[in-house]
Amino acid sequence: MRVLGIDYGDSRVGVALSDPLLITANSLGIVDAKAGRRQVVARMVELLTKHDVSTVVIGYPVNMDGSKGPRVKVTEKFARELEEACKGVRSVEIVFWDERLTTRMADRAMIEMNVHQRQKGVSDEIAAMLILQNYLDSRRSGV
Repeated sequence: MRVLGIDYGDSRVGVALSDPLLITANSLGIVDAKAGRRQVVARMVELLTKHDVSTVVIGYPVNMDGSKGPRVKVTEKFARELEEACKGVRSVEIVFWDERLTTRMADRAMIEMNVHQRQKGVSDEIAAMLILQNYLDSRRSGV
């Protein structure tokens, strides 16, 4: 079983997938979210079925002070719709993962890789990988 990582956004959704040993996070690319949440949910169900996913880790966009802003509600709604769409298809656990600073870390990684920061979707891919990698690392360390 594998773990799918998601950086959910209004325009693009970054997606990452763990290796079978649950050690590393690898990019699966981005999904265009402009077509609407239903299309994104349908694509996520396809991916988790195709890759034998047992857990979905969704970046949880809390504010720096830990409070919940409007993005949290949007993300929670997406998670509920994904969970509902999975019923009858496959059983998956949905986990929210604090994504504070992942965008900043993704931007730094892009600079280090000499990738132009305006290149659409790259930061979303990297953010999804960071969210998933942090989750995988915490599982191994018992945090």
